[in-house]
Amino acid sequence: MLALEKFRYLNNRLIRTTAGLVIAVFFMAQAGNWVHLPFMDRLDGLIYDARLKVFAPGGIDSRIVIVDIDEPSLRERDQGGEGRWPWPRDRLALLNQQLLAHYQVALVAYDVIFSEQDESSGLRSIESIAKKGLNQNPAFVSELARIKPELDFDGRFAASMKDQPVVLGFSFLPPGDTAKKGKLASPALSAQELPASAVSPSIRQGYTANLARLQASAADGGHINPLLDADGVIRRIPMLIAVGDQYYASLALAVARTLLGGLPIKPMVSPGAKITDYGAVSALDVGGAILPVNPELVSYIPYRGGFKSFDYISASDVINQKIEPKALEGKIVLVGTTAPGLLDLRSTPFSNAYPGVEIHANLIAGILDGSTKESPIWAHSLNLLGIALLGLGLALVLPLLKPLWGLVASIGAVSLVIGANLWLYHVGFIVPLASLLITLILLYLLNTAYGYFVESRSKRLMTGLFGQYVPPELVDEMAKNPADFSMEGESRELTILFSDVRGFTTISESLDAKTLSEFINAFLTPFTKVIYEHHGTIDKYMGDCIMAFWGAPIADPNHARNGLISAFEMLKAMEILNQEFIARQWPPIKVGIGLNSGRVSVGNMGSEIRLAYTVMGDAVNLASRLEGITKEYGAAIIIGEETRKQLPDLVAREVDKVRVKGKDIAVKIYEPLGFEGSVGSNQLHALSLFEKALQAYRSQQWDSAQAQFEFLLKNHLATGEVLYPLYLERIAHLRDNPPGNEWDGSFTFTKK
Repeated sequence: MLALEKFRYLNNRLIRTTAGLVIAVFFMAQAGNWVHLPFMDRLDGLIYDARLKVFAPGGIDSRIVIVDIDEPSLRERDQGGEGRWPWPRDRLALLNQQLLAHYQVALVAYDVIFSEQDESSGLRSIESIAKKGLNQNPAFVSELARIKPELDFDGRFAASMKDQPVVLGFSFLPPGDTAKKGKLASPALSAQELPASAVSPSIRQGYTANLARLQASAADGGHINPLLDADGVIRRIPMLIAVGDQYYASLALAVARTLLGGLPIKPMVSPGAKITDYGAVSALDVGGAILPVNPELVSYIPYRGGFKSFDYISASDVINQKIEPKALEGKIVLVGTTAPGLLDLRSTPFSNAYPGVEIHANLIAGILDGSTKESPIWAHSLNLLGIALLGLGLALVLPLLKPLWGLVASIGAVSLVIGANLWLYHVGFIVPLASLLITLILLYLLNTAYGYFVESRSKRLMTGLFGQYVPPELVDEMAKNPADFSMEGESRELTILFSDVRGFTTISESLDAKTLSEFINAFLTPFTKVIYEHHGTIDKYMGDCIMAFWGAPIADPNHARNGLISAFEMLKAMEILNQEFIARQWPPIKVGIGLNSGRVSVGNMGSEIRLAYTVMGDAVNLASRLEGITKEYGAAIIIGEETRKQLPDLVAREVDKVRVKGKDIAVKIYEPLGFEGSVGSNQLHALSLFEKALQAYRSQQWDSAQAQFEFLLKNHLATGEVLYPLYLERIAHLRDNPPGNEWDGSFTFTKK
């Protein structure tokens, strides 16, 4: 099972890398327009809106004023308005006269189309009656000739525009609709000036334009057709629309051209390109103002902000001269409507009900300021390059990184992309962002989700394999790199602990079965927690005995220290437990703990029927023997010589040199007293005296050794109630039975 998991783990990177490359390549195809995803266009639109709002200058542009055909203007005359729309054109003629003569504005542009004759004066009815006989009446004919100019409202309106800076708007019909009404303004460019091979403009056949006499009197005219994105939001306007082999300007472009002297519009060609090359035209020169366009001859609208980024004045107030002259003098005036009933409210990045006339005002201001952003032909190539570099790069790198570094790398890449995109926008370039951003996010989510599920599977496996041996936090650590851990047998240097309750047989005989079970659980649980807290692995429970080790399955360079600290903590836990046991009228306990370090075999061992993760070797056997002889020396903890060597800051008493059962080589054994700084001066003094007594004993200086051990026992120096009498007994025996000159000072145990 573990071998299979290793195989899966080693293939995870390949699977994640392959999936990441597929994502990156797919979005490269999308960025290169080989695959079309409509929702990506919408997302790019939303990102554009966000950038627009961040960098929008806000405030009011006082150069442009919108004369608004608003609700108050549509009230009846006796209520201060001009009546319902459409107004008689003599009132519009008066509006022109007020604006141009009285208020002396710089220019008037109409976001209104006058495609029908105005018959509200009754002139047509009078002329019809005249044809029935009155045209033979000289008096009638004379009077008609006198009043006809007054009743010709279209003529009066046309006259008010004659030789004046007035620009009219007209509208192109949807593609395929060939109906034509009215007369278009003069074209801005011809196919000879702007070859069809260089651009792919919007093409129209039909239109609704102004009456010929009105358009002829106006200084210029421009279309009012915005470009609706897929989500219905207006972000762009075609600067030029093709009809046949002619290009017609937008209202904003016509206004700017009129303001800047009426000079011809000139296409600007990128350096090193020919005007016949596709994408060579990057901008339009409008009387010195440079207006960026893309190959579709479309420009982004540089919105200043939300509704009323320009001053609004009611049209009826202008007609009735209720406005101070300074409010309009020298201003660019756009005549349009905000009245809901006139259906000129549009959806923009700032509002779902934005007056269409203010859209044109924003674009006019942008042309004059040079603040219109450019969407260059290389923008898509840059987007494609970004996916190729960052997308493919992350697809290759993320599977190699830890989750935290993967997050850091992904955040770094996303931050770099967003920062660069915002900088490009700030300096005037609009570059698509959605496909690159989604690529990076999906790559991170793929690796995170895949890693999470694989890690969860690995964790479940590790929990099943090692959960009964090691603490949960170690299982979590192992699950991160399951291939690094195995239950297969291997040789490692570990520290092994055995603990046992003294006199447990007697204790068990005094308790019934249920109470005995509670009793065992009561001390095994805190002892186990101590071992887990110090990264130990539980090998097994043997009744009241615990076998544990440090250094596997997770390598632990401090295995000896962690093992000894656990032993000390187990003794502290025992003292607390005994208070509870006494309160429950249970017998208190004493434990003996043996610790030893050395190279052992660790792994799954057992039979085909049952396996267990365990350790085997001489070091294990010695640890078990050390636990068994703790009571011989009256010590709670006995450690082996190898454990002592790994703890140079440990204060320990060498209690003996022994040959345990099954071993021919004598080893030194120690009773740990504590780490440096934690052992009192009395203990250190007693330790010094004991070492001298032990040296005399091993030198067979029986009288000196006896005197020193008796002194230690008499003065109760340190804990030696068992140890000191033990040596006095040995001295008496060895005095009668000399061990000879070959004696190494060791003692041989004949029992476990």
